[in-house]
Amino acid sequence: MRAKLLRTLQRDCLVQPGEGILVGLSGGPDSMALLHLLLQVAPVLRLRVSAAHLDHGMRRESADDAAFVRRLCDDWRVPLVVERRDIPALACRHRRGLEETARDQRRAFLQAAAQRLDCAAIALGHHRDDQAETVLQRLLRGCGSSGLAGMRLRSGPFIRPLLEVSRQAILDYLAAEELPFVEDASNRDPSYTRNRIRHQLLPQLQSFNPRIAEHLARLGRRLTLEEDFWAEEEQRQLQCLARMDADGWWLERPALLALHPALRSRVLRRALEGVRGHLRGVQACHLDALEQLLVGERPEGELNLPEAWAGRRYQRLWLRRAPPPEPEPFCVVIAGPGRYPLPDGRLLEVALSHHPWGEDAGRVEFEAAAVPFPLQVRSFRPGDRFRPDGAPGGKKLKDFFIDAKLAREVRYRLPLVVADEILWLAGLRRCAGRRAIPGRAVLHLSLQSDGGGAA
Repeated sequence: MRAKLLRTLQRDCLVQPGEGILVGLSGGPDSMALLHLLLQVAPVLRLRVSAAHLDHGMRRESADDAAFVRRLCDDWRVPLVVERRDIPALACRHRRGLEETARDQRRAFLQAAAQRLDCAAIALGHHRDDQAETVLQRLLRGCGSSGLAGMRLRSGPFIRPLLEVSRQAILDYLAAEELPFVEDASNRDPSYTRNRIRHQLLPQLQSFNPRIAEHLARLGRRLTLEEDFWAEEEQRQLQCLARMDADGWWLERPALLALHPALRSRVLRRALEGVRGHLRGVQACHLDALEQLLVGERPEGELNLPEAWAGRRYQRLWLRRAPPPEPEPFCVVIAGPGRYPLPDGRLLEVALSHHPWGEDAGRVEFEAAAVPFPLQVRSFRPGDRFRPDGAPGGKKLKDFFIDAKLAREVRYRLPLVVADEILWLAGLRRCAGRRAIPGRAVLHLSLQSDGGGAA
């Protein structure tokens, strides 16, 4: 056991000589064996071993467990941090499950204790049977292959040196070394899913295959290795087809559709994780809905997901933490020549002259006599009609926007210059007619960025 632990620490857990290691010490058999083993090999690697114990406040005996851990660490001269947190109260306050709350609080406590004791690694007592139970629990939840990837020997500061050791081997070690430990009665409470897996499901599976725990752990380990490969590929694809800005994530639909469906699903999942910061609560049904939004026939659509929002905008997929705010209607009166600030931060410059200056995407000209003041610059309104230059007749502006594949958020922010009809979709298209005539007064409209350049 000691030789195997030493190899695992150096080869898989990447522990460096002279580092501090904090043991998450519950007082149960797994963490007790881990602490004892680490103390045995510590001189070889010059490790500084400390311990931390969190009283979850979920059992009447938890204070006795904390006292046991204190006495043992005093006897073994191990620096110890002990803290009590009311997990049931925290779970109720944040409306989360007890198991999830306990796990998150325990991790936060251990990280704080590691920083306090100057420890680079946090050692957890998970073993091979825990790995098998984890794979089964995730399988029962209906997760995909990513979710079936097991616990890692090292993930961030957390290391699991006993992950390839069986529960029975740990119990045999405790017996051989005559080491004390405490039994947590809640480990037999059938209200917890993991306990039912451990005491009911796994024994049933072992009647079919006595080595089922070993095989499940190996499956989890193999899928973890594959996930490392997929993670690199997902990140590479995201760098090619995704863009992040203050308004969320934008993904190019054609590039996504060109991917193999298996890779596309993973890229979408990774992008969703980037938006949310985590994947808790994301299930296969959510990823399926996101896939349908992407591949469906509707050019625009949206989807509310746990802690996220997705929008299809023609050839782009938009991901945000929350739905975009509804654009505010606006209307600016143009009384005459001058510079007028617009709600989007740009400026509309209005001028009169006797000579045409030329038109481009940000500039238009009209015969001044055909466009009397005052004008308006306003947002789109349902029912608006427009006579596009170069097209026969007029049409509903909504239909023009659809033909131009203009996203709905852009439609309501686009400045419309209006007289008795819509003259200019600013920066996009002018209306038919009313063109400047040489020798007559010319009305110039110029859309500029807030820096003064043409928009």
